[in-house]
Amino acid sequence: MPIGRTGGTRATCQAERRQSVEQTLSRNIDEIIVDPRTYGDEHSYHDAFRWLRANDPVHYATPELYRPFWAVTRHADIMAVEINAKNFLNDPRQFLVTAKDEDLLFEQTGSRKFAENLVAMDDPKHRAYRALTSAWFGAKSLKSLEDEINALARETVDKMIDMGGECDFAAEIAAWFPLRTIMIVLGVPREDEPLMLHLSQKLFGAVGGVEGMAGMVDAFNAFNDYFSKVTQDRRSNPRNDVATILANATIDGEPIGEAERNAYYLIVAAAGHDTTSSSISGGLLALIQNPAEMAKLRADPALIGKAVDEFIRWTTPVKHFFRTAVEECELGGKTIRAGDNLMMCYPSANRDEAAFEAPFEFRVDRPDARKHLAFGYGPHTCLGNALAKLEIRILYTEMLRRIDDFQLAGDPKWVEASFVSGLKSLPVRYRAAAA
Repeated sequence: MPIGRTGGTRATCQAERRQSVEQTLSRNIDEIIVDPRTYGDEHSYHDAFRWLRANDPVHYATPELYRPFWAVTRHADIMAVEINAKNFLNDPRQFLVTAKDEDLLFEQTGSRKFAENLVAMDDPKHRAYRALTSAWFGAKSLKSLEDEINALARETVDKMIDMGGECDFAAEIAAWFPLRTIMIVLGVPREDEPLMLHLSQKLFGAVGGVEGMAGMVDAFNAFNDYFSKVTQDRRSNPRNDVATILANATIDGEPIGEAERNAYYLIVAAAGHDTTSSSISGGLLALIQNPAEMAKLRADPALIGKAVDEFIRWTTPVKHFFRTAVEECELGGKTIRAGDNLMMCYPSANRDEAAFEAPFEFRVDRPDARKHLAFGYGPHTCLGNALAKLEIRILYTEMLRRIDDFQLAGDPKWVEASFVSGLKSLPVRYRAAAA
């Protein structure tokens, strides 16, 4: 009898598949969660994290090519780690790379940190450096940017309409809109956008990806060269932008170090762009795949605020960060020793059944969407989170007002990287709305 001919046979087939998946996960979970290819298939990593939440939510992983770590997969446990910044430090392990690449980094730089940026700092240094630009990313400064972001959104939708009703939304739209916003924030020339896009994609594609440490170092050195020139310019020609703040920044009356300055530029330029673009493209894919939610949002544009948080929860572009325990403690019933590393698995937290109602359902009116941990939590909550949400809200408001009938025009494809990943290709068809 052909498989699927009867309901009973279909149910048996599905049960056998689930059993096979469970067996594969139980045997290979450590290798699965470190493999960059896992993150090129959203079903693979959600299957892996769902298995961990159900079977071993604080799991001691010993993958072959990596130093051991605890994989922390529940929403509540990740919050507990994030809020306790005194016992769980960013130093010295930041993200998932092989032991060989960690050693290579140490040989080249004398440190196991990739860069001395905000996400790698601990207090009191973190607090001091965060304060340099916190006002710039606050509500008052963002309000002053709205006109420029609105103009970018109109220009972006004009471009989509001029493209004749078909484009690769991830590569041709979502990658560029947040990049242009960040270029405004930094005050760097628009003609340098292709370079910034190339370097940020190279950097994050290499971190936890197939290129490894060599690709990361190449991209970081190119960023340093570029922003060293920007620093020289802003010291002679100050402007109202973040580059001017960083070029002339002091802490306790002393200029900040060159390494810290360049790393700050990098985190604003690269992290502020790549993560937002992933939420923009992933949000559109979710709307296309859930047409009732698209209709709900079109019928009630006031839902856009909740929808943006749902886009971010659903996509969770940053897949993890690491922390290192200072003292022995207990987490999720496990004893964490001093010096142990913890990998906070954000996509898992944002699909945690204990934290969200029906977490595998995409809902533009989800009341608990703001509980997501895609921006982190506690003292290290993403500095640019309000800017990211503003960009997404403005673009979608303009896009849904002027464009109808989004459909897939090909198979979506994801970046294969365990640190920051999202759609790299989203072919879509659409039509301009009637005036």
